[in-house]
Amino acid sequence: MEIVNSIAQLYAENFSSQEEKLMSEIAAHTYANHPHSDMLSGHVQGKFLEMISRLMQPERILEIGTFVGYSSLYLSKGLKPGGKLHTLELRDEDADTAEENFRKANATDKIILHRGNALEIIPTLHETWDIVFIDADKVGYSEYYKLVLPNVRSGGLIIADNVLFHGEVLEENIKGKNPKAIHAFNEMIKEDGSVEKVMLTVRDGLFLIRKK
Repeated sequence: MEIVNSIAQLYAENFSSQEEKLMSEIAAHTYANHPHSDMLSGHVQGKFLEMISRLMQPERILEIGTFVGYSSLYLSKGLKPGGKLHTLELRDEDADTAEENFRKANATDKIILHRGNALEIIPTLHETWDIVFIDADKVGYSEYYKLVLPNVRSGGLIIADNVLFHGEVLEENIKGKNPKAIHAFNEMIKEDGSVEKVMLTVRDGLFLIRKK
């Protein structure tokens, strides 16, 4: 199911700040060549992530799920001078592509790529996070959230992607491990009194979760 009307999506893209040339090239190459190109954040969501980052001016960002580095680059644009974005990717092929994209963007000084299992890597990162972006395997969302929340500063933001999961969470009887896991994650956030939250119907659904 398409959550966002395709005509409305094109309209939003037309009236949003345009993609930089490199970002447009990364997107075009991904759509043309990657078997899972639907995982790319895309123009409007990318610009949204950049806007949030610029507004918050973070010193430390954690991204769980690098893919080809498109969202990493947009999030990194709001970093304070000397700030760092740590991004985690399980798949070596995607990590290789992301590293190349970071080099093309001259962003290797502010983006640190970690390869491997996020549940094993996160506890080794002794940082306090201003922003956390969760966009990895859906069955891991709840565990990622519980793992990072203690190290998010008061007023910090967790952003979870794909929380509408192609509309499958809207079904009366949810089927499949991924939509079931996302629905359980959404229910957990709803009941968590330590955070303020708003779910947005941007692309495939974004959950903005602010730690009190």
